[in-house]
Amino acid sequence: MAKQDFYEVLGVAKGADDATLKSAYRKLAMKHHPDRNPGDTAAEAKFKEISEAYDTLKDPQKRAAYDRFGHAAFENGRSGAGFGPEFSSSMSDIFEDIFGDFMGGGGRRGAGGGASRLRGSDLRYNLEISLEESFEGRTVEIDVPTLVGCTTCEGSGAKPGTGTHTCRQCNGHGKVRAAQGFFTIERTCPVCQGRGEMMDQPCTDCGGQGRRQENRKLSVDVPKGIEDGTRIRLANEGEAGVRGGPPGDLYIFVSIKPHDLFQRDGADLFARIPISMSTAALGGEFEVPTLDTLRAKVKVPAGTQPGQRVRLKGKGMPVLRSKDIGDLYVQLDIETPQNLSRRQRELLEEFARLETQETSPTSDGFFDKLKKMFEA
Repeated sequence: MAKQDFYEVLGVAKGADDATLKSAYRKLAMKHHPDRNPGDTAAEAKFKEISEAYDTLKDPQKRAAYDRFGHAAFENGRSGAGFGPEFSSSMSDIFEDIFGDFMGGGGRRGAGGGASRLRGSDLRYNLEISLEESFEGRTVEIDVPTLVGCTTCEGSGAKPGTGTHTCRQCNGHGKVRAAQGFFTIERTCPVCQGRGEMMDQPCTDCGGQGRRQENRKLSVDVPKGIEDGTRIRLANEGEAGVRGGPPGDLYIFVSIKPHDLFQRDGADLFARIPISMSTAALGGEFEVPTLDTLRAKVKVPAGTQPGQRVRLKGKGMPVLRSKDIGDLYVQLDIETPQNLSRRQRELLEEFARLETQETSPTSDGFFDKLKKMFEA
């Protein structure tokens, strides 16, 4: 039976570029891999077929020969099919490309090149400030326990005056290979951590890590108007990398303490202020503190109803990185008199006898409606 055209096997056009070839192969390899189709001989045969096609077309020289002579180009030579050394190498590349992120890989490393230096971990610091500090902005001094570069070995991890030798486990490649089913997997060497070399003697102060524990004092600028839950990033202020690797970042998560008077919603502030029944009825004014350390007058109009709000423009919070300022909303809660004296009760009873629908339009109108409903 004649072999199917390799381009048709992968489902690509003859002029497909390398990225298109690899993408097509990845999809088909995932679909027909024997591990995903146990006992399915057809899937296994298909997997071998697409592997042979990709192994041929990904190689520029093999592809040129195939484009010119077709399958006849390989009839007298070694085929790309099967699971020989070339196929293992191809599958190693593909496996790393497909699964590298899940294995914690960060890209392929060349033989003998060793691993790139490991980046330090990012750190989190929880900073709690007051609403007043958020209003004004400030510089905060924080104490962060972290790992810093070792000054004795200058971050190399090696004892001063000593050298290094080639890792015997990977022979300096930084990787070791292991066969798993149909795959040959390359992994970072567990002995040298992918560096390809070992220290003759580790630094006695850092144990060969090139870093040590230390508390660092840092100054953090908290901008005006910062909100609860905001994250501040300080680049390169995290843990030092292993053996001279780049440092991580420090992330400061800001939380704002609850305030005794104000509640915040974005740039606006809200306050609930109790007033007497007489002030609500007759009108009046009072002062409230504000976050700018000044006082603001609140005018209460005569006939104020419970829950009515008074807006104080420009007395809220500054907007982050803006010249705008929010407003302060004062909600007026009317307090019902308690523990009345005899004279106070007499006056209220007299007022109740004099009440009309004009003085209490809402309640009188409501009870009139109820009365009509009962009479219906």
